[in-house]
Amino acid sequence: MKHIFTPKETIAFLDQYIIGQKEAKKAVAIALRNRWRRKQLPEELQAEILPKNILMIGPTGVGKTEIARRLAQMADAPFIKVEASKFTEVGYVGRDVESMIRDLVRQAVSDLKEEKRREVEERARQTAENKVLDLLLPASPPRLPEEEEETPEEEVLEAGENGKVRFQNTRERFREMFRSGKLDDKEVEYQIQAPALPQVGVLSNVSMEEMGIDFQEMLSGLMPKKKKRSKMKVRDAYEKILDEEIEKLIDTDAIAVEAKKRVEEAGIIFIDEIDKIAGRESKGAGPDVSREGVQRDLLPIVEGSSVYTKYGFVKTDHILFIAAGAFTVSKPSDLIPELQGRFPIRVELQSLSEEEFVRILQEPKNSLIRQYSALLETEGVTLTFSLDAITRLSHFAHRLNSEVEEIGARRLYTVMEHVLSDISFEASEKAGSRIEITADYVDEKVLPLIGDTDLNAFIL
Repeated sequence: MKHIFTPKETIAFLDQYIIGQKEAKKAVAIALRNRWRRKQLPEELQAEILPKNILMIGPTGVGKTEIARRLAQMADAPFIKVEASKFTEVGYVGRDVESMIRDLVRQAVSDLKEEKRREVEERARQTAENKVLDLLLPASPPRLPEEEEETPEEEVLEAGENGKVRFQNTRERFREMFRSGKLDDKEVEYQIQAPALPQVGVLSNVSMEEMGIDFQEMLSGLMPKKKKRSKMKVRDAYEKILDEEIEKLIDTDAIAVEAKKRVEEAGIIFIDEIDKIAGRESKGAGPDVSREGVQRDLLPIVEGSSVYTKYGFVKTDHILFIAAGAFTVSKPSDLIPELQGRFPIRVELQSLSEEEFVRILQEPKNSLIRQYSALLETEGVTLTFSLDAITRLSHFAHRLNSEVEEIGARRLYTVMEHVLSDISFEASEKAGSRIEITADYVDEKVLPLIGDTDLNAFIL
């Protein structure tokens, strides 16, 4: 049974990947726990309790997306990230807001299918292996009665280590050779399914996919399946057969039903750049003319409505929406009042300090230092960082954010890549060596660019 995280456990999990931002972590931890609490109530009361959507306000690169993504990963919930600025009002050319629900369902189906695939893969491998052996060892013709006493074709005579003669089944020998990879490049003839129809495209402002209809799938289902024999290597034939066997063992209809239920009960949608559509009636024609229209189209989705997908109608009442934006030009009050009311929980994420940059480089499971060290380890190079070097890297990243542009922790990627570019380039020729990054080395690589204000704006 899946573990149900308490708010403190949720925060402890998020702390492994995101430094700081306690208020935002607390808000999502409570939202996740409220889902479990709701499921403990009588059904008639469950329907009345809606999720409290969250609005995150803060500059780029401080952990808004990562908090939502890691929360969904921890809860094993269907999750997608969308950008509000890519949607247009109904009637304009572009994606409408309902497509985010279709994308979420498609992601849930894909995740669940992968989950079921892992469950049946071992069974499918055994069947696929036997079918490959059938291709390698076609059935022998029936023997005449007088041939029954002769040595069967499936057995070969072979001398053992002790000099005794023993028989070994040919099929089993081939099985061992196949498992060891000795037959991978051998060619076999396999019957594959050919596409019944050429690819069909539809020219329209609204694609068939947007309407939840797979036009190609619908037409191909009406046509008879065609098969053709094709020569291919054993390893390729095995992969094709394995995929076919897995498909046979997976109930796609049951997956669709379960995926739809997961979306309705546990789905999480992260809407980024919501500040880009903030604004009331546009003062003039132009590309922003439909910003308020997008907000009004978004409102029923967030409030709770039914959206048609290829898997049926999906109710959005209990999907958790987490919206985020920097709000440097606009402010949350620029959103239409109805939409503001649908994001009752607001948390402000703070810009990262120099001390937090030091922690980001050291503490998370996926810290940059661990990533670069692991990458160079593949070349046989051991990379270490002195504490002074980490402090200098953090100082330069924080300074550049203050002087050039605030991009949060992403500035560390730029500085680290610039400091380690020469080492990464030459690593293949330094197998077995140990390299320590010192504060002096960091200064040597970064200070010349920091001093040139024109250059650092482009490079760092």
